[in-house]
Amino acid sequence: MSVIYIMWLRQLKRYWRSKSRMIGILGQPLLFLLALGFGFGPIYEKAGGGNYIQFLAPGIVAMTILFNAIFNGMEVIWDRQFGFLKETLVAPVPRYKIMFGRTMGGATVAFIQGIIVFLISLIIGFRPHNLIQIPLTLIFMFVIALLFAAIGIAIASKLEDMQAFPIIINFVVMPLFFLSGALFPLDKIPKAIKVISLFNPLSYGVDSLRGTLTGISHIGLVVDAMILIVSLIIAGAVGTYLFSRVEV
Repeated sequence: MSVIYIMWLRQLKRYWRSKSRMIGILGQPLLFLLALGFGFGPIYEKAGGGNYIQFLAPGIVAMTILFNAIFNGMEVIWDRQFGFLKETLVAPVPRYKIMFGRTMGGATVAFIQGIIVFLISLIIGFRPHNLIQIPLTLIFMFVIALLFAAIGIAIASKLEDMQAFPIIINFVVMPLFFLSGALFPLDKIPKAIKVISLFNPLSYGVDSLRGTLTGISHIGLVVDAMILIVSLIIAGAVGTYLFSRVEV
């Protein structure tokens, strides 16, 4: 347990020490909330969709968690190049504990960023449908963070080039984001794209946040929870296996 705590605490210290990183990460969510929220808001409302900020905000919160969690895997490559990973892996502790600690640390950072973006969305006009469901929203947010933190570490475990990681991750996260229903309703898209979106775990994350925050869920919170948990178990198992085979 001490190893898990140390790895978790180390991730948090890196986050709090990097003020520029904290501010920079908020740039993209703010751009989407302000530019898309107010830019496409009138068009969305005229099309009969209602308040676009209400629809968009849960998706942007999910996007923030996705990007922060999955890019956390880069620190595995960073630690490998600077020797810290070797010092960690030679310690007489199971590697799955190290993997779990890193995943928890990355997920916690992404979770905090998600909360910050959620609070910003409240400032610009988003209003939760039912305050009683906010704790459930936070649970879903943390599960999403754990899922994509595990995926990020799994991908990083197979890479040694720090420059290749963001290229590959962008190739992964952009389809995940744009096919998740974060920016547009999934029930009004072509059937082929809708089928693809059903294989996207972020679709269920966005739907769960939208369901708990706005009361509108196209898939269902029970199904969302089941898919996210199963995806987390698979990602955690794959990530643990790949991380256990890392050579330094």
